[in-house]
This record gives sequence, C-alpha cells and structure tokens, in this order.
Amino acid sequence: MGILHDDVVIITEPEKEGDPTVLTINCPDKTGLGCDLCRIILFFGLSIVRGDVSTDGKWCFLVFWVVGNSETRWGLLKKRLMETCPSFSSASGISFYCHELQPPKPPDVFLLKFCCYDRQGILHDVTEVLCELELTIKKVKVSTTPDGKVMDLFFVTDTRELLHTNKRKDEVSDHLKAATGNAMISCDIEMVRSEITACSQSPSFLPSLLMEDMFHLKMPDELPSGLLTSSCVSVNMDNSLSPGHTLVQIMCKDHKGLLYDIMRTLKDYNIQISYGRFSMKQRTCEIDLFIMQADGKKILDPSKQNALKSRLQIELLRPLRVAVVSKGPDTELLVANPVELSGKGRPLVFYDITLALKLLNTGIFSAKIGRHLVKDREWEVYRVLLDEGDDLPVPRNKIEERVWKMLMGWE
Repeated sequence: MGILHDDVVIITEPEKEGDPTVLTINCPDKTGLGCDLCRIILFFGLSIVRGDVSTDGKWCFLVFWVVGNSETRWGLLKKRLMETCPSFSSASGISFYCHELQPPKPPDVFLLKFCCYDRQGILHDVTEVLCELELTIKKVKVSTTPDGKVMDLFFVTDTRELLHTNKRKDEVSDHLKAATGNAMISCDIEMVRSEITACSQSPSFLPSLLMEDMFHLKMPDELPSGLLTSSCVSVNMDNSLSPGHTLVQIMCKDHKGLLYDIMRTLKDYNIQISYGRFSMKQRTCEIDLFIMQADGKKILDPSKQNALKSRLQIELLRPLRVAVVSKGPDTELLVANPVELSGKGRPLVFYDITLALKLLNTGIFSAKIGRHLVKDREWEVYRVLLDEGDDLPVPRNKIEERVWKMLMGWE
C-alpha cells in the first residue's frame, strides 16, 4: 500500500475563527501510535475536542480536531507527527511501509548549567525557553544562594538532536539571554552519561501515609476526603456489541491531556484500538473504543476487565498527584505522575508548575525532578521548596488548587 509522503499528515486550517484545526494522519499502524501522537499534540499545547480513530491492524486513519493559540507552530507540529509515524522508505515520490528492525537509540543527555540573579518567575521564564526550543527536561536541580543567585541544573534531551553542535548551544544561550536579560550570568552545556537520569528506588523523603495517597494506582472503594480529583468518571465494558472486540465506553470531565491519559494506559496494557470516537460537549467527554488484546481477542476474563477498568478510572480521576507538605520549618510542593512503560514522561508538567507559582507570586527556593520506583511503577516526582520570605503569600490549599487546575487545564 502506498501513500504520498505529504499526505501522511494533513493539517486543515479552520474555515472561520474559533473553529478547530483538523489533523488527519494516514499511516502504517503500531500498538501505542495513538498515545505517541496525543503526547506530541499535548506537548504543543493543543487540546483535542473531537477525534476518530480506525485501523485494520496494518494501516490506520486518525482525525483529531484541535484548538490551540495563535503561536502554535503548525509546520513543526506536522514534522514531529510525521516522525512519530512508523517509518517509510521513499521510491519515486511514493512512500511504502517498512518494519522497524531495531528500537530507536536512546537520546543523548546534556547538562545545561544556567546561573543567574534571582527574580520572581525567572525559573518559569527559563523553562518556557527550553520548551519552545524542544529541549525535554529529564531531571532538574535548582538552588538559591544566600547572595541572591540561582544555579539551575537541567538534564535535557534535544528533540532536534543538535545540542552537541556549537550552533545549537549558542541558539539556546541566546534565547535564554533574551528571556532573562541582565539577570543571566552564565550558560554552559555539556554531554553527560544517560545513567544520570535513571530511575531510583522509592522516595524516602515522603511519609508513609502520603506515599499511599500519592502513588496509589488502583481505584479504591472510597477516595479519601480532601484529595484533588476530577469529577465523576464512568467506565463501562461490553462484549455483546462486537464479535471480535470489547467496547469500552468512558464519560468524564475534560482535562488537559485526557485522550493522552487514555491512550497511554491502553498502551501500557498492550491493548490495540481498532476503532474509536471521542467527542466533547460542555466540557463533558464521551469516548467509545473498540479494543482487543495483543493476541487479537476481546477481553473476556473478568479479572482483566476489572483491572483495566480500575486503572482507567484512577488515571482519569487523578492523572497527576499534587500535595503541599511541611518539610521541617519549610513548605514543599510535591507533584507526581506515572511514567509510561516506554520511559516517556508527561509533557509540560514543570512548565505548568512554575507558571502557576509565578501567577501566585510565590517564589521558588529550590526544585528537583527525579524518577522513583514505587510499587513496581516508575513515577516522575517534582519537589519544589517554596520561598516563603517573611510569610507565605497565599494559603497552602490555594497553592495546591491553583497548581492542580493549571496542570488539568482548568485555568
């Protein structure tokens, strides 16, 4: 089966202002492709308001209706979506599917050391630049010195795979200088061993009760009071409507990355989607998915059904975990999200955290991002020690709520 290269991803502009942009993707299929595509759409700051997915197991056709902002780089988005589709080999202008023979090489990891004078919101300004330049933050250590200077250590990978070149390093430094002005003191970039960002064991800095609340991956009979969650999530499974597929019907409140959360959960379970439809009305989403297991059969085992149903419910109720806790005399913001089994983390989390704190006029004394293994599952954990000054400018519950709403796209 052949297809013109330019037709793999088609971006159709809206006919009138306010209508969504349509992304059409027509390419070979692979398990988890929908997750990978939704992750890129989320990284570009777009919201999916409607979607249709169909595949015969070899070739797939996906349509996403998305809304974004005037600064969306559509050309770059198309390029990234095309790179994610299973590879093609070109012949006389026609592209044909060819199987991936080897897994992709892990990206090189670089240490970006950025030193500057402290000011309100500067960490978010730096993070925004890195996101715009397509540098993925794998690990962070930020500290403030007594003389008012900040040392930011960002362990990053480069989507463009050019950070080893002096030209790319100069581009990063110039953009950081433009964003921070005279506050910037120095910027150095060097390649480091990828093991430096590897996952560590369960975080010992958390109390056992908070550990249980933050890293629970099964749907409890009753959620503890005070937890930040989405509205009621309904997940139903039906094997009577299709001879070869299990129908999963989901109804829930919309949030940033909703379709990504569904797709990554199914990808982790090695579930294939043969047909799916996503629609939204007044921020309530309805999703119908016809799925099957990797062996091509529907899900008949009640224990497997319950496990998948429970996992989908908790992932949609609490795709991220947020808590503000006491750390001795200080106050620490904790945010955690599960990592895909492929090793990919959730996009833009640190960006949203720093933006929420900047809007709250709450300073950051130090920050760390690390990966921890908790109950056989890898988590990305963000620890932000707040700069309270003389007094904390806003109550702790307001900080929790504002960060949660920013992460969920409800601001």
